[in-house]
Parts: sequence; structure tokens; C-alpha cells
Amino acid sequence: MNLANLREDYTKGGISRSSIKSDPFTQFEEWLEVAHEQKIPDANAMTVATAGKDGVVTSRTLLLKGIVDGNLQFFTNYRSKKAQDLAENPNASVTILWKELERQICVRGKVEKTSRQTSEDYFKIRPYNSQIGAWVSESQSEPIVDRATIATRQNELEMKFPKGTEVPCPEFWGGYNLIPNYIEFWQGRQGRLHDRLCFLRSGENWKLKRLSP
Repeated sequence: MNLANLREDYTKGGISRSSIKSDPFTQFEEWLEVAHEQKIPDANAMTVATAGKDGVVTSRTLLLKGIVDGNLQFFTNYRSKKAQDLAENPNASVTILWKELERQICVRGKVEKTSRQTSEDYFKIRPYNSQIGAWVSESQSEPIVDRATIATRQNELEMKFPKGTEVPCPEFWGGYNLIPNYIEFWQGRQGRLHDRLCFLRSGENWKLKRLSP
């Protein structure tokens, strides 16, 4: 495979200052809705990049679970690598790519834990298997002996919390809010002359700027 020759031209359109919504979250939700309507798998999947005090950047894909009061909300294990990074450095970057639409959104901001009530409320609506999975992965990212270790732990928890009974939210699991200070809307254009319109937080308001591709 010759990676240098792998490329596509983008032809689906563009965005202008006159067409973009004045509120970045309205525009965000509109693009999310379009992606959902187009039946793009995991349309709410986002890559989250974090770095601890050592400055080493780590990225992984999570699911965006809400835009609440201007915050991007996601849930995870509080003992994970990302949680360790955020405890040391609360700054994070998020990218959502919809290749089929030739669009992406890039967000930067600070991250804070949600309230415990928010975490518990969301945990209650998760599927049973996902609830059990949260308990199984008690020490996320830590080495384990083999796959059988997971299966054994899963069986133990399914006996402890049978299907149809309430599975409590683990104390080591919960939500985060990413509070944006930068939101960029990217639309592919021909010749790599892409449209990049970004909102920069200015106090309680946002300033809209066009960036060079």
C-alpha cells in the first residue's frame, strides 16, 4: 500500500460566516442531528486527547452523551488513564469526525467532574451489560493476566447483581463536563482549501473567526 497516494478530494460544500449559526452549540447540535439522520454509525463518537503533568499526550475514542448548559458531557472510569491525566491537567481536546459528510468539529477547554447525582442518573439508564461492564473494568487500563480474568469477574457480578435488579453506580465511575473555550467547525473543500470557522470564548460571549486552511 502506498500511503502517500491515498487521498480524496472534498466536494460536498462549504460553510460561510453568513450560513453558520451565531451560537456555536446550536450549530454543533445541528451538525450532530444531520449526522444522526444520515445514519452515520456512532455519530456521537469523539476522540478525546489528554496529557498529564509529564506532558505526554494520550488519545482515545469516547461517546459524547450530552451538550448540557454549554458543556460537552461524557462518562468514564475515574481510575482510568484519562482520569489520571485530567486530575493533573484539566485541559483536554476533542475531535468529532464525520468522514461521510466531510465535516469535523474540534473543541478545546477545561474538564470538570459532573455532580454525583448526574453520574448516578445516567448510570441508571445504561443497558444492563454496560452497567456490569463498568464494574468489571474496575481498574481500567491496568494490566490483567488474561481474558478469562474478565469473564470470571463478569460472572461474579452477574450473580451479585442479577438482571432485573438495580445495579448501583460504582464510586469509581462517573461523568465529566468539558467546558469549551474554543469550538472549530471544519468543512472539507476541493484542493485542500477547507473552510475553518472557529468560535473563541470571550467572557460570556463568543467571537467568530475564519482560519486559514
